[in-house]
Amino acid sequence: MKKKIVNKQPNSSACFVCGLKNDKGLKARFFETKDREVVALFTPHSLHQSYPGRLHGGIAACILDETIGRAVQVGAPDVWGVTVELTLSYKKPLPYDVELKAVGRITKDLRLLFEGEGEIYTPDGEVAVTAKARYVKMTIDKISQDFGGDDWKVHLHIDDPEEINII
Repeated sequence: MKKKIVNKQPNSSACFVCGLKNDKGLKARFFETKDREVVALFTPHSLHQSYPGRLHGGIAACILDETIGRAVQVGAPDVWGVTVELTLSYKKPLPYDVELKAVGRITKDLRLLFEGEGEIYTPDGEVAVTAKARYVKMTIDKISQDFGGDDWKVHLHIDDPEEINII
C-alpha cells in the first residue's frame, strides 16, 4: 500500500519525538498523505530498547500519540491536540536501528475534541502496535508561552519521499 505525500509537517529542535537537536530523541519526520493521514518515519536506536533487540512499548506509545495527534493539523495547521486518552494494543515486537513507519488518522472531529487511530508497522509491513486516542483541540498559545520562531518549521531534505510504501 503506497501513500502519496502532499505535505511535510514541521519539526522542532528539542521535542523527544520530532526534535532534530535532541540527541536522545527519535527525530521523527511527519508527512501528510493524499488521503488525509499522517505518516511518521523514525529510526529508534538502542537507547530506546526494552529487552535487547526490542523497542520499548513506551516509545511506541510516544510516536503513535504524536502521529495521531498531528493528523488534526492536516488542512488546519493552527489546531493542536492535547491528549486526553490513549489506548494501545501490542501485537508484535518492533526492532530498533531500522526505519519504522507509523500512520495516524482522524476518526471523529468535533468542535472541541477529536478522536483518531493509528498503527506502527514492522519493517516487513505487518501491524505491530495499534492505538486509539482522544484529544482536546487547543491553540498553541494556550499550550505553551515559549513556542514558536525558528523552533517549529519544515526542514526539507533531498531524501524526503514523494510517496511511502507502508506494506
